[in-house]
Amino acid sequence: MKFRLPRLLTLLLALAAAPLLALAAAPLLASTSAPAPAAGSELESQSRALERAASAVVGIQSLALPDARSNNTLGRVRQGSGVVIGHDGLVLTIGYLILEADQVQLLLDDGRHLPARVVAYDLDTGFGLLQALAPLNIAPAPLGRSGQVAAEDGLLIVSGEPSGQLSAARMVSRRPFAGYWEYRIDGALFTSPPRTDHSGAGLFNPRGELVGIGSLVVANALGDDQPRHPGNMFVPTDLLRPILGEMRRTGASAASRRAWLGINCVEQGGQVRVVRVNDDSPAERAGLRVGDRIAAIDGTPVMSLDTLWTQLWRGAPEREVALEVERNGALQTLNVNAVDRHRQLRRPSGV
Repeated sequence: MKFRLPRLLTLLLALAAAPLLALAAAPLLASTSAPAPAAGSELESQSRALERAASAVVGIQSLALPDARSNNTLGRVRQGSGVVIGHDGLVLTIGYLILEADQVQLLLDDGRHLPARVVAYDLDTGFGLLQALAPLNIAPAPLGRSGQVAAEDGLLIVSGEPSGQLSAARMVSRRPFAGYWEYRIDGALFTSPPRTDHSGAGLFNPRGELVGIGSLVVANALGDDQPRHPGNMFVPTDLLRPILGEMRRTGASAASRRAWLGINCVEQGGQVRVVRVNDDSPAERAGLRVGDRIAAIDGTPVMSLDTLWTQLWRGAPEREVALEVERNGALQTLNVNAVDRHRQLRRPSGV
């Protein structure tokens, strides 16, 4: 993945004109007129900043433990990207790539494949940290302020080897995100057009600063109450700043020690229904089934994923959780013995 200056100059012009890109038949968001592209040396300086940022993106290939629970949904062999953020070879990525990993390789532009060890996996944010076990000789990407990204700002998405792609995009919305798995974050960045090589990809502002890490493709980047438009969700780097030191010291933030049921749910029309029950999970042992509608948790009515997950995490990680569920038109209460998800993860011997 070699990024040459003329190509980045072209992309920089695309970033500057992002509000005018025809990403949809109608405007996605109201925006101000496009800023005039920088001229001469300023344009070249910004292009070089983006070139340095893109060079900090590496490929990641991981092999999970044979008995990892996550293999059922993520597969044992996983591939994506990460971004070098430390002079010591620290790499930031999306956590599911390295969840319960046994072996991890960093794939570099020069063809090298270097081993890395897992430093942290943070359930709360979804971030993962890797440490290269050999010198990378790669300048780290600076962290930007994702909260300062405006809807009219152009952005650059970069993935790592072996495919190594970069493209211009723009942020179309910023909002909390609640996933069908037991996950929720504030300030998620939604971009368009979508990229399929999103896992761990770097999202950069025009100054070459990292503002997000790619998590998934979404059917509607604008939100459920807006016209359908596909895009990507990026985890904002603002979530990393307060916990980076803690992740390096302990392997996760304190907020990652929380209750886990082992279910996937979808939200539709003010109802939350179970679409998957993990094998050998608290939910399975309690008798929860696919198709059950979760009407309440610990007495709190549930009409959204946001409510379900936030209420689940309010109490101690290991406790009895009362779920009121509707099944075949009848309500019943199931008592689920939630567990601390972080303690359930498989780890290589000696880790």
